[in-house]
Amino acid sequence: MCEQLGKEPDPSRMPVSMDSFPEEVQYAFLIFQHMPDRWEGMSGTYMGKEWSTVDFFLNLFEVEERKIVVFFISKIEGFYSKMMNEKIQRQRKAEERKAKAGGKKYTHNVQG
Repeated sequence: MCEQLGKEPDPSRMPVSMDSFPEEVQYAFLIFQHMPDRWEGMSGTYMGKEWSTVDFFLNLFEVEERKIVVFFISKIEGFYSKMMNEKIQRQRKAEERKAKAGGKKYTHNVQG
């Protein structure tokens, strides 16, 4: 893409690839993606990952540095939970604003 734009690639703006991380962090992301999500039923709040499955995945992927990987999974979960709940809050506020504005307006109901 940079070549098409006639620019030099800027390494500081390039996305990080998974192989840039240590093996334990790669395992943490892999296991985190496989762990099921937990949601609070009434409010729709994201509650994080279901941790009862972590031992299964640590065994499945034959992880040696289990404590380190679990540490990174917990850090990833913290960031992800915060991001998900902020996204849900933004969506709720947008829906509230839309409802206050009178909801959907259909052009076929407009009388001229």
